[in-house]
Amino acid sequence: MTILVSAIHELIITTQATPLLIFLLLALATLVTEDLTCIWAGAMIAEGRISFALGVAGCLIGIFFGDLLLFLAGRILGRPALTRAPLKWFVSESAIERGSRWFQNRGMATIALSRFMPGTRLPTYIAAGLLETNIWKFSLYFLLAAAVWTPLLISTSIFIGRQFIESALAAEQSLFLRGAIVVATVFVLVRFFLRVSTFRGRRLLVGRWRRLIRWEFWPLWFFYPPIVIYIIYLGIRFRGLTLFTAANPGIEEGGFAGESKHRILSTLNIASRDFVPLTGLLQFDSSSMFARAKQFIIKNSLDYPIVLKPDAGERGFRVSVIRSDTELADYLQLATGDVIIQQYAAGHEFGVFYYRMPNEPTGRIFSITRKLFPSLVGDGVNTIETLILKDKRAVSMAHAYFDSQQHRLLEVPAVGENVKLIEIGTHCRGSIFLDGEDIKTPELEVAIDKVAKGFNGFYFGRFDIRTPSITDFQNGTNFKIVELNGVTSEATNIYDPKNSLFVAYRTLFRQWRIAFEIGTENRRRGYKPASIRRLLKLSRKNFLKDAERSGPDLRLNNQEVLNS
Repeated sequence: MTILVSAIHELIITTQATPLLIFLLLALATLVTEDLTCIWAGAMIAEGRISFALGVAGCLIGIFFGDLLLFLAGRILGRPALTRAPLKWFVSESAIERGSRWFQNRGMATIALSRFMPGTRLPTYIAAGLLETNIWKFSLYFLLAAAVWTPLLISTSIFIGRQFIESALAAEQSLFLRGAIVVATVFVLVRFFLRVSTFRGRRLLVGRWRRLIRWEFWPLWFFYPPIVIYIIYLGIRFRGLTLFTAANPGIEEGGFAGESKHRILSTLNIASRDFVPLTGLLQFDSSSMFARAKQFIIKNSLDYPIVLKPDAGERGFRVSVIRSDTELADYLQLATGDVIIQQYAAGHEFGVFYYRMPNEPTGRIFSITRKLFPSLVGDGVNTIETLILKDKRAVSMAHAYFDSQQHRLLEVPAVGENVKLIEIGTHCRGSIFLDGEDIKTPELEVAIDKVAKGFNGFYFGRFDIRTPSITDFQNGTNFKIVELNGVTSEATNIYDPKNSLFVAYRTLFRQWRIAFEIGTENRRRGYKPASIRRLLKLSRKNFLKDAERSGPDLRLNNQEVLNS
C-alpha cells in the first residue's frame, strides 16, 4: 500500500496534476487505506505540493464515502455475507459481534469513538448497517467524527513528516524512493502515537511485548523449527523420516493430522464406555443437522450445555459449549464439515500424555498437565474489558479473552464478583497450563494404562480428561475422556510458566524420540509408516484449512472453546 501511495505521489509531481485530479486521487486512495492516505496527504502538504484545505477535503470526502459503503454493505448484504469472500478476508464474525455489542451499548457515540480507535471502524460500521441504524443519523455522526479526525491526523503527519523530508532531500533520492520513505516512516510513527495515546492501546502493546519475551506465547512457526530439525535427525537415525506415524497403527497416519476424532472416541468407547462421554456424529448436511442434533439430545436424555466440535478439528478450533437451541442453530449454520456432538463433562481438566512400548505389557504416564481456567474479580468500577487489560497475565492473551467475553466486555461486574474468562483447555486460547506431576498416582497410571490398552493399535498420545473430583481422578475413577490425540499431540506440561525454553525443548525431544522408538518396533512387526507424499498432502490440506479458519486475525469465531 505504501508503494501504491508513493506511485501516486510521483504521478502528481511529474505530471503537474490539477487540484481536481489531486482531490479525486486522494478520495479514491482512501478506499484502499484511510490512514495511509491521510499521512501521505500530510507529507505532500509538508513538501509544499498541495494546500492544507485540498488535502483535508479530498481525504474527508473519500473517507465519508468509503465508510458509507461499509454501512450499506452491512445493511444490504446482511450477516451471511460475512462468511463468504471477500468480506471474510477483512473482518471476522467475532469482530462484528463485538462491534454490534459495543454499538448497542453506547449508541451513536460509538461512531465517534471508533474513529479514534484503530481497528474498530470496519466492524463497527458494518455492524451499524446490520442493526439497521438510521442512515441519516449515522451519516451525521460519522461526518462530525471524520471532520475532527481527518485534519488532526493530517496535521500530525505534517509535523512529523517535515523532520524526514529534509534528510530525504539531502540524500538526493528519487521522487519515488523519497515518497516511499517519508510516507512509510510517518505512517509507522503516527500509528504508534495513536496507539499509545489510549489506555487500551498501551496495554495491548504491553501484551504484545510480553508474548514476545515469554516463549510460552510464541507462535508455532517460531517455536517449532528446532523440533522439526530434531525430527529429521531422528528420521535419519532410525532410517525412516515418517517412522513416527507407525506409533499408532490403530489411528490414521498415527494421528498426524486430519484424523476422525469421532472414530477415535468410538473405538475407545468399545472397551472403556464408562470413561467416554456420550458422543455422536452429525454428517455434514446443512438442511438436517439441527434436527439430528436435537434427536441425539432427546434420545440420550441430555440437557444443555452440550459440546460441538469439528470431526477433523485441532487446537480447539470451533470446539464450542452450546447452551441453547439458538446457539445450536447458529453453530451448525456455519459448519463446513462433519460435526461431533458430545455430552458436556464438567469439572477440572487435565492433559495426560501416555506411551507404551509394543513389546512391553504396561505403559507409562509421560506427563500430566493441570489446566486452569483464569478468572478476574470485579471492583464495581471497571468493565470486563478494562479488567482484562489491567491484569498482568490476562493482557498477554487479551484478544482471546475479548472473543470469549465478547457479549459481556462492557459489563461492570459487582465488587467481589468472579468473572470466569474462559472454559477451555487450550493454551493458545487462554488456559493456564501447569505441570501436574504431583497429581500422578499408581492407581491413576493403572487406570489410564487399562483404557489405552483397550484401544487396539494405540501406543502414544494425549488424553484430554475432565473430572468433577481430583481425588477420584487420582484413584483412577470418575473421569471422562473428551478427546484422544495421536502422535503430533504435545506433552503440554511444558507450558508451565516455571519452565525454561531449554526444559521445553528437552521434553519434546524426548517425546519425539519415544515416538520413533515405538514406530521402529511396530515397523518390525509389519506396520508400514505413512509415505512422505501422504504427509505432505495432509500438511498442505491442513495449512489451507488453517488459512480458511484464520480470516483476518487468527482469532476464534463467535463461540466458546472447551478443549484442545
